[in-house]
Amino acid sequence: MEKTEIPSNGVVDIDRLRAHVHCLGGDIGERNVFRPEALSAARDYIAETWTRQRYEISRQTYEAYGVQSSNLEITRSGKRWPDQFLLLGAHYDSARGAPGANDNGSGIAALLELSRLFRRQDPAVSVRFVAFVNEEPPFFLRPNQGSADYARAAKTRSDDIRLMIAIDCIGYYSDRRRSQHYPPPFGFFYPNEGNFLRALSNLVSRHELHRFADVFLSVSDFPLEFLATTSLNPGVSWSDHRGFWKNGYRALLVTDTAFYRYRHYHSARDTPDKLSYRQFTQVVQGLHDTFAELAASGEFAVRRNACRALRCVD
Repeated sequence: MEKTEIPSNGVVDIDRLRAHVHCLGGDIGERNVFRPEALSAARDYIAETWTRQRYEISRQTYEAYGVQSSNLEITRSGKRWPDQFLLLGAHYDSARGAPGANDNGSGIAALLELSRLFRRQDPAVSVRFVAFVNEEPPFFLRPNQGSADYARAAKTRSDDIRLMIAIDCIGYYSDRRRSQHYPPPFGFFYPNEGNFLRALSNLVSRHELHRFADVFLSVSDFPLEFLATTSLNPGVSWSDHRGFWKNGYRALLVTDTAFYRYRHYHSARDTPDKLSYRQFTQVVQGLHDTFAELAASGEFAVRRNACRALRCVD
């Protein structure tokens, strides 16, 4: 019988996170449509991990640059509102010339560890985990981005996604002064040490952002900065959540701020040894505890349904 990965507790395993990053950003390395064998190897690694976790995998496959590309999806069904979803997603491709340990091996490692821990959860709403393909250039901000294709299909199916959260570049932290940078004028208002997690949303998703932040700060001591702003600000829409915004869904991004902090971004130096695994593990633990609370409460289902009944603007 194949060995399974069912947790006995809700504690994030630093060794599992490290192993996932080392496989994706070390053993497999650069993975994209220009290196299709590596892209397929990353896809197969994710699928094999989810199979060991006893999930049934759905695939959404389309052709991009002549390469068969697949989004992978699993679901932990909700016991009260099974047709309403908290969707957690991360992309598994990397930029050309980059092994992608942090971008986005860290996001996929977190997704795989979160799905493992959710095997012991009984959420009120369903929790869907999606590994997206083709986030990086030449697909960046284009309709054939894997997450954009997924979001369009979800809208066509009328999937009731109450909140989507993109996990992208969450593995690097530094207490060094002036290690954190921002687009103008945000540097006047936020810390210059890159030792925090950042959560971002557009203005439409601000209620969900504030609730996420409230819960995260109540369950974790890890520093969090959060901001709801226009998507015109540089970097705010530059990940898999953008396609969900365009299709009418509420969505957030959680990140270590990528190139505003991580000097190895999109380079051959984005290797597993660059990540801050202790802080990375703290972040994933905080995300797990936050998502578990949000999924258990079902409050998005209650609030959105109440707004519909009262015809209020939320």
